[in-house]
Amino acid sequence: MKELFKKIFKKIQDELLTVPNMLSIVRILLIPLIVYLYCSRHDNLWTCVTVGVSVLTDIVDGFIARHFDMITDFGKFLDPLADKATQLTVMVCLVTEFKAMVLPFAVLAVKEISALILRFKVYKETEAVESAKWHGKASTGIVIATIILHLLWSGIPTSISLCVIGFCTAFMLFSATLYTADGLKKLKDGK
Repeated sequence: MKELFKKIFKKIQDELLTVPNMLSIVRILLIPLIVYLYCSRHDNLWTCVTVGVSVLTDIVDGFIARHFDMITDFGKFLDPLADKATQLTVMVCLVTEFKAMVLPFAVLAVKEISALILRFKVYKETEAVESAKWHGKASTGIVIATIILHLLWSGIPTSISLCVIGFCTAFMLFSATLYTADGLKKLKDGK
């Protein structure tokens, strides 16, 4: 029994308690602070700084995971979960000022739920856990840039805001299409 507990603890330590996974958890813990700063304090600057810290921890956790061989299957799920939860939360906050932000919010929510279901099916069939692709990283960068622009420029002209939001939404749809095609191909090839 003692050996079984040692194996379980070792697995938890190796898979869950890594520096990159802890940084992803920090990003999740920053979400309530972002909501507080934006919705209660109405402080766009500090909201933006907190989103920036979240983005920085994402970059650092990816660097550490790759360069120190700390990539885990759990991290491949946790990292995008932390990213998307942060992005969706900030978009919900921004909808109070920028009604059009509901469009990228809805696309991102549907995209991520669909991707989660597809990733789960791919994992179940092939035991493969996919890392982010270039277009997913680009999509995340565009979403973050859109968020930061709207946080820092609360008086952004409607026409510019709509163009930026439209581009962001279109790129997310492009990325979702590529991920879906890749996942369906893996399901087909895996059987």
